[in-house]
Amino acid sequence: MPPSTSKHPAPVTRVALGRSGIAVSAIGLGCMGMSEFYGPSDDSENLGALMRAHALGINFLDTADAYGPFRNEELIGRFLAGRREQFVIATKFGFVRGAGPLAPSIDTSPAYVRRACEASLRRLGIETIDLYYAHRISPATPVEETVGAMAALVREGKVRAIGLSEVSAKTLRRAAAVHPIAAIQSEYSLWWRGPELEVLPACRELGVSLVAYSPLGRGFLTGAIMSTADLAPDDFRREQPRFQGAAATHNAQLVAQLKQIARAQGCTAGQLALAWLLAQGPDVIPIPGTRRSSRVEENAAAAAIVLTPAIRTALGAIFPVGAAHGERYTAEGMKLVNL
Repeated sequence: MPPSTSKHPAPVTRVALGRSGIAVSAIGLGCMGMSEFYGPSDDSENLGALMRAHALGINFLDTADAYGPFRNEELIGRFLAGRREQFVIATKFGFVRGAGPLAPSIDTSPAYVRRACEASLRRLGIETIDLYYAHRISPATPVEETVGAMAALVREGKVRAIGLSEVSAKTLRRAAAVHPIAAIQSEYSLWWRGPELEVLPACRELGVSLVAYSPLGRGFLTGAIMSTADLAPDDFRREQPRFQGAAATHNAQLVAQLKQIARAQGCTAGQLALAWLLAQGPDVIPIPGTRRSSRVEENAAAAAIVLTPAIRTALGAIFPVGAAHGERYTAEGMKLVNL
C-alpha cells in the first residue's frame, strides 16, 4: 500500500533538536502559507491542518512575526489554547515589514531582539518560546551581539533554545562561540543542496540540527506547479526566478524524472523528496508548509519510506548540487542569505 493511502499511519517519530534537550517530530509543519504569500487561505482550513498534524504526531510548528505580519503567530496562539505542552513552537524575529512585503528591512539589534520576543510571546499566548530564530542577520549588528541578547532571553526563561536562519558556516561558528545554537534553518531540498557544501558540515561539527524549509521546492518538487501560470495572482512565487521562463522549463524536466521514480516506489514525488531529506540523517528536519489536511497526511507518510542505496544514488544523479536553474530569490532577497 502506498504511504499516502494509509488510513492509520504510524505517528511521526521524534528526533533531538541539536543539543538542546528538546525532542521534535522528524517532520515539522511550516505555517507561513497559512497567512500569506501563497494566495488566499481560510482559517478553518488552517486549523484543520494543524489538528491533523497533531493527530499524526507532528509537534514541531514553525512560524514568525513577519508572517502576516503577526497574523500567523496569532493563529498559532489560538490553536495552542489548551494544548500548549503538546507542541514545540519555533518563531523568528528580524524582518521589519514596511509597505513592501517583499522588501523588508532587517533589525537584529539587542534592543529589537527583546521587543520582538515580548511581542511574539503575547501573540502566541505562551510564556516561553521553544526555539527562537534570528530570521536573517543584519550586517549592521555583529552576530555576537544578537546572540548575546538571545542568550539573555534564555537565562530569563523566555526562550528555551536559539537558532539562526540562512547564515554561513562562518557566522554559525561565531554565534556558537557566544551561546549554543540548537538549529540552523536553511532552504534545503533536492533542488537546493547548497547547505551540503559548508553549512551542514559545520552543523554536524557543532551538534546543530538543520531545519530544512521549502523541502518541496516551494511546491515545485510535488509536480503540481510547473510555471507561474499555475499560481494565484498574488502568489510570491511569481517573482522567483526558478519559476520563470527557461529555468522553469529546465526544472520541470528534473521533476518529471523524480515523478517517474516515485511512481515505481508507489509514492508521490513530494513524499520521495521528503524521504530523501530524512535519509540525510536525524539532524535534518524538514518542515514542509501546507494549509490542507490531506497534504499534512501525505507529508507525514513520507517518514515511513525507506530509500535503498540505489534510489538515493539515482536521485543524487538527477539532482546534483546546482541542478536547478534560477536563483532561489530575487536579487534583493539573495542579498539576505548566507551572511
